[in-house]
Amino acid sequence: MNVFGIQALMGIICQLFFIILSFWAIQGIHFERFLPIQEKQGKVLIVLLSIAIGFLCSSFFLSFIDNIKNLTLLF
Repeated sequence: MNVFGIQALMGIICQLFFIILSFWAIQGIHFERFLPIQEKQGKVLIVLLSIAIGFLCSSFFLSFIDNIKNLTLLF
């Protein structure tokens, strides 16, 4: 395996992990209490929010890891 394949695999696993983690965390919030929405719309909202939050968290951690790896080039 080359380096790009390993980085791509690490990125996919990291994104899926954070999407699942945010989905699990968001399920504790009951949006039907706050917003006048249907049950199916609430489920879609939870999925979309978990994808957005998971993507943002994984992008942060992947760029953070990449920046740490690039620090070795400084020395």
